[in-house]
Amino acid sequence: MEKIVDIIEAMAHEKNLSLDTAIDAFKEALIKTAKRCTSPSSDFEVTVDVDKRGYRVQQIITVVKEDDERFQTAPDSVVSLEEAQQEYGSDIELGDQLRSEFVLEEYGRTASHNLFKELQYHIQRCVEKDLFEKYKEKIGTIMIGTVARIDDRENTFIEIGELKGILSQRNRIKGEKFKLGDTVKALLRYVSIDPEFGMFLELTRTSPKFLEKLMEKEVPEIADETVEIVSAARIPGQRAKIALKTEFTNVDPIGAAVGVKGVRINAVSKELLGENIDCVEYSVVPEIFITRSLSPAIVQSLKITDPKKKKALVNITSDQKAKAIGKSGINIRLASMLTGYTIELNEIAGITQRQPEASSAAAEAEKTTSTDALADLFK
Repeated sequence: MEKIVDIIEAMAHEKNLSLDTAIDAFKEALIKTAKRCTSPSSDFEVTVDVDKRGYRVQQIITVVKEDDERFQTAPDSVVSLEEAQQEYGSDIELGDQLRSEFVLEEYGRTASHNLFKELQYHIQRCVEKDLFEKYKEKIGTIMIGTVARIDDRENTFIEIGELKGILSQRNRIKGEKFKLGDTVKALLRYVSIDPEFGMFLELTRTSPKFLEKLMEKEVPEIADETVEIVSAARIPGQRAKIALKTEFTNVDPIGAAVGVKGVRINAVSKELLGENIDCVEYSVVPEIFITRSLSPAIVQSLKITDPKKKKALVNITSDQKAKAIGKSGINIRLASMLTGYTIELNEIAGITQRQPEASSAAAEAEKTTSTDALADLFK
């Protein structure tokens, strides 16, 4: 036991723990072992002297009144005032602590063996606590790992650093298959401790947050917060909508997200198994935001029918209704998820036609020769 501090330092180094954490674990192990050797209700205090490479264990008995409730709950940690004065002298007062040395070696090899087991247990708890805190800080970020195993329930086990991640079937994009050795990107949902799996990381590839983080990695303007993601909605593996805004007038948020020839958005779509991603420019005006979110459908008019419950009525012509709803209702569902509004469509008579775009030459001529708009300013 004389080199116990050296042993603690070696264990701390091996488990990548701080010396203070390892010493605290050793103190807990010593107290647990001492209580095993004496009584569970005994009270002990441990001090470790790192410089002298030694430790000291003291049993503490507190002087209390005869009717103190601790005589029932922890009888071996207290003594009555009368009894203490008879044994140690009349100068003993209430609240005094009587200390006696506890020498572990006197309890034989069993005590030493119990101490070693307790120390291993507490060191392991410290390691798990450090790992838990380390990965807890990474919740909501993208993790990259290698597929190590796939079980009968289609759970994919992924090696990530010191822990294993679990990508369950419901957290995978429909139709997605992995094999051993594949490198997988996924979002960390939370860190959990399970009797079957131990400590593990629950991963997902279906969360809208995963789309946001992929966009952040692919689009520098989002990473440096020049462009902000307001919200995102997904039907995993099929289609997604993402709302973007910027405070910089010289930055086009949609153009930045899409990239030259769609290179940025296509990279994200490829990672999501070909998921079609629509970028929508956010507006603080709900009517405008909802109108944009229903694209490619052209809305005739829109009314917020219940601002508190977030309900909107959209008037739309018959030729645009199918576009607004989308295949299996996917477009209107995504628009509703993106904006947070319950959207009701009202079909009205008529046909919506897009205005034909004028040729660039004609448009330029219109801009330079027509003064009608200027005349209106001086009325």
